[in-house]
Amino acid sequence: MTSPLQIVGKDGTVQLFGIRLIGLSGANAKKLLLTAVFIALVVVLGRLLGWLADRLMGERRGRARFWTQQGVQLSLAVLLIVGLISIWFNDPTRLASAAAFITAGLAIASQRLITAVAGYFIILRGKNFNVGDRIVMGGVRGDVIALGFTQTTIMEMGQPPSEQGDAPSMWVQARQYTGRIVTITNDKIFDTPVYNYTRDFPYIWEEMRVPIPYGADRRKAEHILLEAARRHTTQVTDLSTDALEELERRYSVDREELQPATFLRLTDNWVEMAVRFVVDVHGVRRVKDAMTRDILDALASAGIEIASGTYQVVGMPDLRVQLLPSHTSQSQANGPQPVNRDGGD
Repeated sequence: MTSPLQIVGKDGTVQLFGIRLIGLSGANAKKLLLTAVFIALVVVLGRLLGWLADRLMGERRGRARFWTQQGVQLSLAVLLIVGLISIWFNDPTRLASAAAFITAGLAIASQRLITAVAGYFIILRGKNFNVGDRIVMGGVRGDVIALGFTQTTIMEMGQPPSEQGDAPSMWVQARQYTGRIVTITNDKIFDTPVYNYTRDFPYIWEEMRVPIPYGADRRKAEHILLEAARRHTTQVTDLSTDALEELERRYSVDREELQPATFLRLTDNWVEMAVRFVVDVHGVRRVKDAMTRDILDALASAGIEIASGTYQVVGMPDLRVQLLPSHTSQSQANGPQPVNRDGGD
């Protein structure tokens, strides 16, 4: 009796009940087995390289570890692609035909995926950001904690009160972690701007505004704000020489702009006094908290109050009060009395 499953022909094609199964042959089965073994070896190699990188890097974090991870991932990806092509396409003509077919299919069905992968290489080549940078990308604010071929992972941070209206809504009213981890596809770099807080200069300019009454000692208040800024914020002398030189070379920023300064603005109710200073990107809330405490204590010691919105009543209309006699008031209070028209019982 003939077996329903047979291998026939020079290519070892599998035949089931006399029907040849296209694409299923002994040669393809060997290639499939070899592919599975090869992928397993690549995975093991990737884990081994990751373990060696961790041992060599030790406790170091930041860009060195980031570029090591990216180098390992790219090398393994190239090795995997070259190995699979070598296993399945030993004929150049078949390779060209398959490549054209796959490229056309991907272009139609996976445009966003291809764009995301392209964005990954643009991020690496264009130096948009690295792991550890604080950025705003696709409307998400925070620190980059991972970068993959298609997605960027961000540890989300909150927003200051002046930015609370921006989407999405926040419950943390400062640039501190919210605890949410957000993944964004890399294709967002083609659609929206990327704001980087730390790429070339790891410091930002911040401001604090204090309303001072018109009758207060403004010079004393200005001195208090400047002293608090100089005491708690980053000084120009503390900035790294390399960062300053790079900042001046790229953007022609005068070093005088890095010194704390105050600016006054007239309003209807008070003098708005703003102090501007340079501070490290991380820990801004702690710095402003320490400054606020010192400013409040110093203003109280100097007898300077913080202005607030108040209203002054400048006049009242005249009031006329007319007192009525007691019997008139009683009768009016009781209202009209009923009249007996029947003459009694």
